[in-house]
Amino acid sequence: MDMGRLPTSKNGKYKNTYDDVQNPNGIIQMGLAENQLSLDLLETWLKNNQDATRLTNNREFVFQELAFFQDYHGLQAFKNVLAEFMAEIRRNKVSFDPKMLVLMAGATSASETLVFCISEHGDAFLLPTPYYPGYDRDLRRRTGVELVPIHCASSNAFEVTKFALEEAYQQVQKPSLNVKGVLVTNNPSNPLGTTMSSSLPPWPRRST
Repeated sequence: MDMGRLPTSKNGKYKNTYDDVQNPNGIIQMGLAENQLSLDLLETWLKNNQDATRLTNNREFVFQELAFFQDYHGLQAFKNVLAEFMAEIRRNKVSFDPKMLVLMAGATSASETLVFCISEHGDAFLLPTPYYPGYDRDLRRRTGVELVPIHCASSNAFEVTKFALEEAYQQVQKPSLNVKGVLVTNNPSNPLGTTMSSSLPPWPRRST
């Protein structure tokens, strides 16, 4: 669906939105990764716990403290809480050092920055399919890298097999691109929701 063709109202919301009672023939938005299922619960909680937004502290408005330059790696207080949360959801079997965390404004900017850091213009990455189509824009447009698909099949739940990996690698050898590695951008997968195994097949040998 071309999202540019969906009519929007003045407040930016899509018109003719589906509702099982009020508008059963409306549009179901499936082209945008927005989880709105718990939005009402989140809004209510934030209204009742305004200190959690860090805009107030003990009922004192502290917006100016946040409006100007902060640590470029992210607020340390937030990184401390995030490290505790990630350890908790993993049943404290692993620990995270908050000082080793870098916070960025969304996965798109983080992925692009990572590609800039570990590659040069003209390098290539192998990427298991199916993958989020926006990567062709987000990861290539400014970095100048090439994305080479590892063609996976539904017959084995889209696992990355040795054959598929070698086939993609040999494809890259023809234009003589410098392969930096396999790019695992989402685990669980977007759009499949599947989880990759803990180890990939052996890296192919360069053909001579």
